[in-house]
Amino acid sequence: MEAPIVIIGIGQLGGVFARGFLRLGHPVVPITRGVEMGEVEQELPEPILALVAVGEDDLHPVLENMPPSWKRCVGLLQNELLPRDWETHAISDPTVAVVWFEKKHRQPVKAPIPSPVYGPQAELIVRALDTLEIPARLLTSAEALHYELALKYAYILTMNLAGLLGGERIADLLDRHADTTEAIANEVVELVERLARETLPREDLLHEVFAHLEKARALKAGGRSAPQRLRRALARADRLRLEVPHLRRLQAHLGDLGGVTQ
Repeated sequence: MEAPIVIIGIGQLGGVFARGFLRLGHPVVPITRGVEMGEVEQELPEPILALVAVGEDDLHPVLENMPPSWKRCVGLLQNELLPRDWETHAISDPTVAVVWFEKKHRQPVKAPIPSPVYGPQAELIVRALDTLEIPARLLTSAEALHYELALKYAYILTMNLAGLLGGERIADLLDRHADTTEAIANEVVELVERLARETLPREDLLHEVFAHLEKARALKAGGRSAPQRLRRALARADRLRLEVPHLRRLQAHLGDLGGVTQ
């Protein structure tokens, strides 16, 4: 029998990874809400991987309460993820998957491009996804991972926040709201760079964000999580004392519609 794997959060993405690991012969131990990680850790102190598949708002509480032995084999895959998020919890060498595939309830997986993966168990994740015919690729350096994380962060925020303008599809953002979408993307990239605490190639990031948006023109813009993403972005901008006027106009727009306020 292969070494066991812990998955914390068995939602749509967690379920995809669970199926891949099971196909490779790894027992999967799910951690759902209400289950104490410390109690499970007593019976399973050394899994080969402890994959955190919860939403962004739950990431830090999970890492704060994660048993120390699991922090040595942690895996991460959140969209709004940067090195500071794991470094805050004394995690030095996680396995990180920059997930570009999408899994909706009762719908097949959509994988427009390969998902980059880096870290001690990166090859395991790539092999697991391969069993499901989901493309993934290995990264060769931490610097490459940092860039890919910043790109995904900037893309997901631009797509979701610009989607609050009211367009049905990403094509609407690019055709009907092009100027505002570009302004939002610039503010988002500045925010991501400040959060990353390192100099990033802004022009390259912006170019790739819009290249990905062009490839996804037919997809729905925004999503149910967009108001929460805006709330988090504004809170982080406030802490950094960043001027993000277009994001604040989105906040006012949502307030007028009875949506989220800061």
